[in-house]
Amino acid sequence: MTDEFNRHYIKIRVILGINPKTIFDELTEALGPDAPSYSMVKNWAKRFREGREDVSDDPRSGRPISVFTVENIECVRQVIEDDPHSTYEDIIVKTDLSRGTIERIIHDHLKMRKVVSRWVAHQLTDEQKQKDFEFVVKI
Repeated sequence: MTDEFNRHYIKIRVILGINPKTIFDELTEALGPDAPSYSMVKNWAKRFREGREDVSDDPRSGRPISVFTVENIECVRQVIEDDPHSTYEDIIVKTDLSRGTIERIIHDHLKMRKVVSRWVAHQLTDEQKQKDFEFVVKI
């Protein structure tokens, strides 16, 4: 069960006037080791008694903000398309993203790797294969 499901249950039981110890015992009987701790049940019961309506977590400062946005991924893709010979340092300067973030975007999202100091896709399309073949044949 999810945390929100447990909180809905706690909220309903608090509305019915059930004490936190009883709510905890019921959740433990129903969910076994997956039940929330007594202190968690007690804290949420207190919040609901004080008038809280929302069962979602409060936002926390310091929680990491995802940098894997479509805009950042497209920005990295554009830098690489503009200059396939660009280095991590070049991309860092142009995007203001960390090296680790850029590495994850390139390898996990764009599915690219560096080959002979040029970024290329892990899997070439048939069109890309034909283009590379024609280039080799012309040489």
